[in-house]
Amino acid sequence: MHDLKSIRENPEGFDAALARRGASQIAAQIVALDERRRSVLTKLQDGLARRNEASKAIGAAMGKGDTATADALKAEVATLKDSLPAIEDEERALGTELDGLLAAIPNLPMDDVPEGADETDNVEIARWGEPRKFDFAPRDHADIGPSLGLDFETGVAISGARFTFMRGQMARLNRALGQFMLDHQTATNGYAECNTPYLVRTESLFGTGQLPKFAEDNFQTTDGRWLIPTAEVSLTNSVREQILDEAALPIRMTALTPCFRSEAGAAGKDTKGLIRQHQFEKVELVSIVRPEDSAAEHERMVGAAESILQALALPYRKLLLCTGDMGNSARKTYDLEVWLPGQGLYREISSCSNCGDWQARRMNTRYRPAEGKGNVFVHTLNGSGLAVGRTLVAVLENYQQADGSVTVPEVLLPYMGGLERLVP
Repeated sequence: MHDLKSIRENPEGFDAALARRGASQIAAQIVALDERRRSVLTKLQDGLARRNEASKAIGAAMGKGDTATADALKAEVATLKDSLPAIEDEERALGTELDGLLAAIPNLPMDDVPEGADETDNVEIARWGEPRKFDFAPRDHADIGPSLGLDFETGVAISGARFTFMRGQMARLNRALGQFMLDHQTATNGYAECNTPYLVRTESLFGTGQLPKFAEDNFQTTDGRWLIPTAEVSLTNSVREQILDEAALPIRMTALTPCFRSEAGAAGKDTKGLIRQHQFEKVELVSIVRPEDSAAEHERMVGAAESILQALALPYRKLLLCTGDMGNSARKTYDLEVWLPGQGLYREISSCSNCGDWQARRMNTRYRPAEGKGNVFVHTLNGSGLAVGRTLVAVLENYQQADGSVTVPEVLLPYMGGLERLVP
């Protein structure tokens, strides 16, 4: 959601920022609609004030015995009483239309975000680690996994495409990854562990920006609730409709949850293996901060995600997304892409976004400064720390051996119950 005042004050700047995202100019339409609503609101307020004034004057006229004036005032009050509901309805309709227009507009990119149309225009910032040199042809995780307990056929038989069943040592490795990530983000990076609902109300998905634009990407239950596509939704909305004390900021939260996505726009993409599933696990990172702290917090969050890859010794690269590849709610996003030798390319494993006050306005979340007057909208940030399934893919492909076994990364050994490698 955007600040109407800033749009009114600088419509050209607003349209210019939207144009960088490939969005059409809309400031003039917003300003015109807002002026209509404000005009009707003024008319409504004037009418209400006149009705109250006339109602009081009736008593004064009656007290003076001026029945003619009293009757005229009564007629005026009756006319106002009949006409005001229609004006109220008009003001409400215009407000709803304006809110709907604002809700559909993506966040404005920060000045240092590169312009571009799609992922080909993203900018590589850095690389970490050297891809392993194999003395055999490395295989894709979808080929390595089945003999180790990655059961694609049973997942499909139970639930259909894009579901997987894990057995034994594979399930243990998957659990170890999630537990390690959660322990690392809490003990080392200072995030507070949370256990959140997996079902949320429509207002929550609206707050973080998945609704109304991306309804088809999510699963809705028969009672109207939604399965979370990421713990970002439940973590960020934990402060919705609140006025926080400045002393409480920053708030840093993390959770390991299942995530559910319909992948409506992914027909034909990544149909093999674990890369794109309807159900997967992810450790999510969320920060609630003061506006002046959000840029530094963004770098800190990316570092927290990178620290998992570094601890697992998985080579990766860091990208700054261009305006055409950012998510709807983001004003700046870094992606981390891990090296997958079986595929011979880097694939996304984490996305960390600074959303500014865009989500906070939709959730009505502000903080009370220790000094000065007025409450201020917080800034929200979110990122993957990391996606468990994709990290499992990276471990299988980077730690595979010629005999089909997979060595367990050293940092995961305490979670594996003595198991040092997965054996076919």
